[in-house]
Amino acid sequence: MRFSVVTLALSGFLAASCQHTATPAPAPVAAVVEAAVRVNPLTVPSTLQFQYPPFDQITDADYRPGFEAGMAAQRAEVDAIAGNTEPPTFDNTIVALERTGALLNRVANAFFNLNSSNTNDTLQALEAEIAPKLSAHMDAISLNSALFARIDTLYKQQATLGLDAESAQLLARYHKQFVRAGAGLNDADKATLAKINEDISSLQTAFGQNVRAAMKNGGVVVDSAAELAGFSDEQISAAAEAGKERGLEGKWVITLQNTTIQPSLGQLTNRALRERVFHASSDRANGGQGDNTALIAKLVTLRSQKAALLGYANFAAYALEDGTASTPDNVNKILAQLGPAALAKAKVEAADIQRVIDQEAKATKTPKFTLEPWDWAFYQEKVRKARYDFDESQVKPYFELDHVLQDGVFFAATQLYGITFTERKDLPVYNPDVRVFEVKEADGTSIGLIMLDFFQRDNKQGGAWMNAYVGQTRLLGQNPVIVNNLNVPKPAAGQPVLLSFDDVTTMFHEFGHGLHGLFSNCNYPLLAGTATPPDFVEYPSQFNEMWAREPAVLANYAKHYQTGEAMPKALFDKVLAASTFDGGYAALEYLEAAKIDQAWHQLPADKIAAATADVAAFEASVLKEAGMAFAPVPPRYHSPYFAHVFAGGYESGYYAYIWSEVLARDSGAWFHAHGGLGRSAGDKFRADILSRGRTQEPSVLFANFYGGEPQVAPLLEYRGLNTSKPK
Repeated sequence: MRFSVVTLALSGFLAASCQHTATPAPAPVAAVVEAAVRVNPLTVPSTLQFQYPPFDQITDADYRPGFEAGMAAQRAEVDAIAGNTEPPTFDNTIVALERTGALLNRVANAFFNLNSSNTNDTLQALEAEIAPKLSAHMDAISLNSALFARIDTLYKQQATLGLDAESAQLLARYHKQFVRAGAGLNDADKATLAKINEDISSLQTAFGQNVRAAMKNGGVVVDSAAELAGFSDEQISAAAEAGKERGLEGKWVITLQNTTIQPSLGQLTNRALRERVFHASSDRANGGQGDNTALIAKLVTLRSQKAALLGYANFAAYALEDGTASTPDNVNKILAQLGPAALAKAKVEAADIQRVIDQEAKATKTPKFTLEPWDWAFYQEKVRKARYDFDESQVKPYFELDHVLQDGVFFAATQLYGITFTERKDLPVYNPDVRVFEVKEADGTSIGLIMLDFFQRDNKQGGAWMNAYVGQTRLLGQNPVIVNNLNVPKPAAGQPVLLSFDDVTTMFHEFGHGLHGLFSNCNYPLLAGTATPPDFVEYPSQFNEMWAREPAVLANYAKHYQTGEAMPKALFDKVLAASTFDGGYAALEYLEAAKIDQAWHQLPADKIAAATADVAAFEASVLKEAGMAFAPVPPRYHSPYFAHVFAGGYESGYYAYIWSEVLARDSGAWFHAHGGLGRSAGDKFRADILSRGRTQEPSVLFANFYGGEPQVAPLLEYRGLNTSKPK
């Protein structure tokens, strides 16, 4: 998940509007008059419930004038605060800042959300144009000396201001953000930093667009359906449809998803085709058209220069200072603690797989071969089936998408928090596949809206994420409008949407983010919702994953899509028993990627040129030195398509998933010790964590809920890493 669609230096809002007059084309007089008086729907607050965006009115042509008007409006608002001749007060400076930028945020939220989930050439061209302008706009605010002087004065007087706890936290956050943004630098260094930020913004945009293009244009073309042995009829139909969409009539296309290992590798019996799929995935954006390796070199260099300018040893030290982990040493320690356990488990799993490969070769009198990355998922499924006597094809019919949503995700939330969900088909959507639900308290009070965009599209970025179109804030009287995005392949018309258990877990994960946004109950925009560090923002989502495998929840949603019969208890028990199967692989591929991220951003400045000269060689050396190198298990992302890190949002922060999972698994153990699935424990978690945003520092919020420091043991048990023997 990404934290916000655009990270403004100041994330407050102000009710501001600006009319945009369209240029009339030759037309009848009535049409000319209508065009002349049309108001850009982005420049005025939406009249729909909770300011839900009017997607049926917004056009691509509305965004550029919307951005221009929004930046101009916020500049005027900020200039008025900075130029106020009255002595600074909390209200006329800090609260006033929280009220700025309403128009810009409305435009940015709509634009960046849609550019991620429903993009086109026009939007991508505008993204490349607007990104450096937004960066310059943010710098103009955060480097405003007069504005910082007012904030600094208040910060030094904080003990005498009589602020409540949330207001004191807001003042502290503003001061820290401005300092970290360079407000204390001299004018020359401010200008240098502004140019660095602008360049980084442009490069991140280009990197993300290259990744999207590699997803859209990549994949493997197959000449005959016979080569797709192992695929279901529905998957073969989807591959044929993908071929038609690319103008390859009579051919089949296996499309790519964002991670290194593709889901198709677990099913295709044709080993040569599996190898082609693997290389199509792992070689993305590495050389040729859309090559991202040069952008990596530039981004790592610029980030290092930014950190040095601000007084940090490296970019990781700068980025981590504002998180829960605090220092690179702390992150390195947890990666080093978990890495050996993951590697040991992965080697045991690899040995099991190699035995199956050797046994099959002997039985069929075919040549033996050594386990490769493109073999793991295919043979791992055989091991799973042999050990637990089931495979995904048996399980998927019990995981039909709508059953999982209504009887799993929503059911668990109702049991825990008392909330209910009503589908809203009266609200406009940007794609027919999008569904909208109104979320209500047990007493019928409306909390907010959540949009669900679950299907893969060529014009949608890969992965899964949550974002907000409208953020919660009591100061401005706003309720949340949240969106969850997945990338489930859409089957042919009339076919059911059957999920793997990984897909099910991802749905619960993203909904955990959604609850974090929906339950926000904060005064100030800067502190509300998911406005927390990367290593805390993943905590509620990873915690919510546990309910996917909770027996009471699983029994409620795991029902056959044709008969409605519950999953047989024997299969039910096997799914639960197998939940930690392949845990070594899953942990290791993630830890490898997290280590690569840290390595790039902990590089000394004088080592960057040599490291970026050969990206693949650098990755290999990092993993070898860390003791994580294991040929059959590649990193979850190689650097050229590691959008989390190089397209912005998780730079030096990919470790956050494992740090957050320590908190999540501790919380899961706490729930089981305090009644499990029910309102008593759920209401406490909501009150102490989900509703609090960053109104206190995350470590304090966790300690208040959990009653102590985080422990790693529950995570090791949950992932099956506390023993060298597979369960």
